[in-house]
Amino acid sequence: MNASRIALVTGANQGLGRALVEGLAARMDRGDLVLLTGRDGRRVADAAREVAELPGTRARVEGRVLDVTDTDTVARLAEELRARHGGVDVVLSNAVARVLPEESQAERADEFIDVSNTATHAILRSFAPVLRPGGRLLVVASSLGTLGHLDPRLHPLFDGASLDQVEYAVESWRSAVHAGTAQEAGWPVWLNVPSKVAQVAAVRAVAAERRERDLAAGILIAAVCPGMVDTATSRPWFNDYSQAQSPARAAAALLDLVFAEPVDPPLYGELIRFGKVLPWHDGAPLVEQDRMVRP
Repeated sequence: MNASRIALVTGANQGLGRALVEGLAARMDRGDLVLLTGRDGRRVADAAREVAELPGTRARVEGRVLDVTDTDTVARLAEELRARHGGVDVVLSNAVARVLPEESQAERADEFIDVSNTATHAILRSFAPVLRPGGRLLVVASSLGTLGHLDPRLHPLFDGASLDQVEYAVESWRSAVHAGTAQEAGWPVWLNVPSKVAQVAAVRAVAAERRERDLAAGILIAAVCPGMVDTATSRPWFNDYSQAQSPARAAAALLDLVFAEPVDPPLYGELIRFGKVLPWHDGAPLVEQDRMVRP
């Protein structure tokens, strides 16, 4: 990777995102810059200050307010980093909307889709072109992001799709939720499944167009599954947390991928969990009643 590296983490006020910032700041060098981003200015500033004051911090840590659902703002930040620094070296797309089990999935669909999917599309479109040689762009997804977790009727929407086609599929899903026709068309009630499949499909779409030149430049674009992590966002959804990781432990595995040299070509464009590829076509549609006990 380049000297004076630039890293950016979204959804970084707390939980896994905060742990990723802490890990980057500890493993990068003095003179490098880690941007901790989130929507709430006060929380961003407090978190950035706290990480900067940790004993193990080496790199500079700065807080930046970033609403990842605002595609124009995402694009402007990418252009700013290109103009000031010649690009960016590490982008970890981690933002997610918190939904509680007792809340209506349909009523929260817009926020959830905007934060998880619209934002993923914007990050990929804006930051993939400004990755410097040796760069890393990782989208935090889930083991639920394999295609087999969707009804087979929906597979053609995502399998081999371009980013524009993935975006169209996501908006079709959103429209079906609002129209009350989503289940009839095969979409699961639980938003997390199609959202994660779409995230991985978006990564695969971008990677398919860039693979040869990215691997030649030592660049890795991939989706990552951190496994079960004990955070405020995920804890309400699971009955058994005995095997859950701390955010710091989960972040360490993802950062090992960030700092691994050279890029392992079979990992490029795939969904990776603990260093291994989760095959795109694996999985089976979830029974809705089982959703609270599955990682």
